[in-house]
Amino acid sequence: MRHDIYLYLLVMSAVTLAIRIVPLTLIRRQIKNRFLRSFLFYVPYVTLAVMTFPAILETTQTPVSGALALAAGIALAWYGASLFKVSAACCLIVFCVEWMLLG
Repeated sequence: MRHDIYLYLLVMSAVTLAIRIVPLTLIRRQIKNRFLRSFLFYVPYVTLAVMTFPAILETTQTPVSGALALAAGIALAWYGASLFKVSAACCLIVFCVEWMLLG
């Protein structure tokens, strides 16, 4: 049983290293394809959104508070508010909406 943990760690390490090493060894010159460059540019943002979006709606006690905070956060970020202001406003909205709904 204890040896399984080491096998899992070994496989996880190999996959992590392969993901980082294979592109460096296979792609030696600059990527000139506009579509591929655009795709690779947006991958981190899409990955972050896919990981955080479900948590926004599911971690609050009511989905309404999460949805309102999400809408407010998008609006504030769209109009250039700093990350601190967006996160503080979203937390405040969740707190107030849940306080009113759950009293």
